[in-house]
Amino acid sequence: MALSEGLLDILVCPNCKGPLEYRKPVEELVCTACRLVYRVENDIPILLIDEAQTLDRPDGG
Repeated sequence: MALSEGLLDILVCPNCKGPLEYRKPVEELVCTACRLVYRVENDIPILLIDEAQTLDRPDGG
């Protein structure tokens, strides 16, 4: 099960309050403005700035 469209419409980056892009195949939310990647676990977005990864990850994400 993926994140619902209704939830995706209201989610914003906790850092800059900008829009998030949902990357369904890898289950993550990306803020291109902050260059942060938030993971999604069991259909729950983990929107903690301290746990976000940078978009320039070594694994190519």
